[in-house]
Amino acid sequence: MTPKDASDAHDGRWSDLDRPPLNAASLRRALVREGSLWSSLDVVPVTGSTNTDLAARAGTLDEGAVLVAEEQTAGRGRLDRQWTAPARSGLFFSVLLKPSEVPVHRWGWIPLLTGVAVATGLSRAAGADTALKWPNDLLVSVGGQERKAGGILAERTGEDGVVVGVGVNVTLHEDELPVPAAGSLTLAGAVSTDRDPLLRAVLRSLERWYGTWREADGDPAVSGLQEAYAAGCATLGRTVRAELPGGRSLTGEAVAVDGDGRLVLATAEGVQQPVGAGDIVHLRPAGAGEM
Repeated sequence: MTPKDASDAHDGRWSDLDRPPLNAASLRRALVREGSLWSSLDVVPVTGSTNTDLAARAGTLDEGAVLVAEEQTAGRGRLDRQWTAPARSGLFFSVLLKPSEVPVHRWGWIPLLTGVAVATGLSRAAGADTALKWPNDLLVSVGGQERKAGGILAERTGEDGVVVGVGVNVTLHEDELPVPAAGSLTLAGAVSTDRDPLLRAVLRSLERWYGTWREADGDPAVSGLQEAYAAGCATLGRTVRAELPGGRSLTGEAVAVDGDGRLVLATAEGVQQPVGAGDIVHLRPAGAGEM
């Protein structure tokens, strides 16, 4: 048995019947085929970070390499935040993209594109309503409250590559959540939490969106990406606080996502200010908390 097939076996670590291991061989048969974006797919039982591992091998891999982990011990989100979850409780994977024909100034759309693809794939396959929080969070509704169930981290690697990491909580229960504001597909009432079809659906959705965007030379309007992101973005139309680099903050109504993927805030002073980086807090009425 090769290391990449280790998770195919029902080994001694499989003690939770509600969390069976992913079937790597079946996933490869479904996704790695002639003409597909996906060139390889490996599943490992545990690793520190799939992004770190895939980036280290990017120079020797073709575009479309996929690395999936049943458990991450040092998963990273934006701003070096840690992402933790029990083994086999979610989808934790990274993909290698090499959009060499797309102008580099449009590569900033890749994490937003991934968000659209993940939300679309999960909505169809899991039957759970999902929304996007700019720039890279996946939201679900649990008991009428928005909760973060997933996140995306895109990192440049070498001259021509981008490694995109995705983490989605699938079967986490309340007592397993890392923070109270977290959620999962199970808690959101998903009709399916079988991770094999969920992963297939997400990767097929990502392949479609990436192909359409690439064929449009990365133009977010021509590809329909800008419109799709705006339609699924829970941040738009909300009063938000942008916590910016350097300790600054900006409050206003989120009115648009511009052609560069930046969030445009309309401030009380009547100025429309684009925000390209920073944490976004969805402000709520007094006493209702924040997100």
